[in-house]
Amino acid sequence: MENKQSELLLEEILIRKGAMVLRAVNHKLRQKMMHLIHEGGRMTVTSIYTALRIEQSVASQHLAILRRQNLLITEREGKYIFYSVNYQRLKELHQLAEKLIAAQENE
Repeated sequence: MENKQSELLLEEILIRKGAMVLRAVNHKLRQKMMHLIHEGGRMTVTSIYTALRIEQSVASQHLAILRRQNLLITEREGKYIFYSVNYQRLKELHQLAEKLIAAQENE
């Protein structure tokens, strides 16, 4: 019985983590940020909030969400932090979405 409970708990944790990743990309502003960074190659927070015409604090909060889900890569150069898209992570996310859609269609 305990083994089944721990398996269920583990599944619940994995589902919550997966939901957090999907929630991170399912936001219009974060989608715009990812697209902007993709177009720019790598960008600083200043160039991002300037291009999107948003407050620096708002940009930083959304970048932090994307970073926590490993959707962005950061590189420090002196006092600047550059953001770039983690294409490997996006590929994994895309593959997962395809599997979920295929499973739903097969029901």
